[in-house]
Amino acid sequence: MSSPKLRRQIAWEAARLMYSRECSEYFNAKQKAARRIYRGWIKPADLPTNAEIREQVQLLARISEGDQGYSQRLLEMRLRAAWWLRKLTPFHPKLIGSVLTGSIREGSDIDIHVFAASPQSIAIVLDEQGVFYHMERKRVEKNGEQRVFTHLHVRDQFPVELTVYHPSLLGFNFRSSITGKPIERAGIAELERVIAMEHDVDANGQAEQLLTMDACPDRSNVFLSLLVPLENVRQSPRYHPEGDALFHSMQVFALAKDVMPYDEEFLLAALLHDVGKAIDPDDHVASGLEALEGFISERTAWLIQHHMETHKIHDRTIGARRRKRLAAHPWFEDLCLLGDCDRAGRVPGAEVEEPEEALQYIEQLDEMFE
Repeated sequence: MSSPKLRRQIAWEAARLMYSRECSEYFNAKQKAARRIYRGWIKPADLPTNAEIREQVQLLARISEGDQGYSQRLLEMRLRAAWWLRKLTPFHPKLIGSVLTGSIREGSDIDIHVFAASPQSIAIVLDEQGVFYHMERKRVEKNGEQRVFTHLHVRDQFPVELTVYHPSLLGFNFRSSITGKPIERAGIAELERVIAMEHDVDANGQAEQLLTMDACPDRSNVFLSLLVPLENVRQSPRYHPEGDALFHSMQVFALAKDVMPYDEEFLLAALLHDVGKAIDPDDHVASGLEALEGFISERTAWLIQHHMETHKIHDRTIGARRRKRLAAHPWFEDLCLLGDCDRAGRVPGAEVEEPEEALQYIEQLDEMFE
């Protein structure tokens, strides 16, 4: 039994399941939705199509984010996808998935197929871009055959998933493993046409925005690239019984978030105050500030620059004149608070966030305020 009304109800429920990420595949979403909406048996041909569910996902996203917010995020994701397609040109990249079809939701990836004899050749390009990624190999049984698929998960402005295929499959007509239908995909030229038609951004406008991406690396990637090496920086057990410098930095960040949860500049100072220890342990303050130049505010830089002096203030080993000059500064109270967090963040076995989680929290502060 089926009717247009029932079909629409199933499409809406399937869309809700996909938008909330309870289901990631259209087939599973429509099957689960059908069971929830109707107790009887429904012929597969009477279930909503992927396109019908996609329309409902877009509607849900627009209701949640507003038409303008949704369209802007889709444009930003498509432009970033175009940027990656250009960077990966030697590997004949093809964009697939929700960014291409326009059915993005919270947490959507930029999904790209690339063609290379070895995933390592693509990893070299990712290393050149200074992004963090991890390689995953999945063993899948398909048509009675064991196949291994390699995915490169890239942490970028938006999450990127690269699926690596052998160059011999470049002309292969990829089909969905669930529906059996051809997968929609686009190269750089096709994607540029989509952006021009659906977002009214011409070729010159797109080129200008892609150049801006080249000139301005994502600051979260910059911060992450400086934080991760701290895991290998071992510290004196006398002063740092907690262990490596990254574990210490994450503790300091957690304490800072407790006392000033909405102060981005202060939180960044807490998170990044020791990044120089992986660059030049003999002068970690100067080397850290040099690496962070252009990516942090004047206030964040000042707090990092003087955070070591807070320990002298605490121990009463700082000169009277120097202390008086610091005390006269408008950010002195913040500096002392940072020093308190720095000294308290030395607990062995404390529970801390991952650096990626901390950076995501900071990036979302503007949205949280709204």
